[in-house]
Amino acid sequence: MKLNYFSLSEFDCPSLGGSSVNMDRDFLTKLDLAREYAGIPFKITSGYRTKEHNEELRKKGYKASANSSHLVGKAADIAVSSGAERYVILNALIKAGFKRIGIAKTFIHCDTDSIDQGGTKPNSVWTY
Repeated sequence: MKLNYFSLSEFDCPSLGGSSVNMDRDFLTKLDLAREYAGIPFKITSGYRTKEHNEELRKKGYKASANSSHLVGKAADIAVSSGAERYVILNALIKAGFKRIGIAKTFIHCDTDSIDQGGTKPNSVWTY
């Protein structure tokens, strides 16, 4: 798969090199489009996660859901460092068609795991 703004390895789970092959292609295409709309780099802090890695995050107190969309390759977390950057990224994600977005102080989560996008979860915007 050819992406314009990302290398597939950016989505690897830290505990398993090459695991980015598990990323959903439609998700990656949509994220690539959002990056184009934003006009600024997206630093991916979390892409695909193995069950073990996700469970480790939960044990460490991170708000990683037991049924995280990262586990099925339909999610990514994007680093943000300012309100202006958060606005640009959020606007681009919405314009690209993301309907599930989590907003934190240092990152934005996006996924395509909503019911109307072939997933199991409701459309939602939440905070951490």
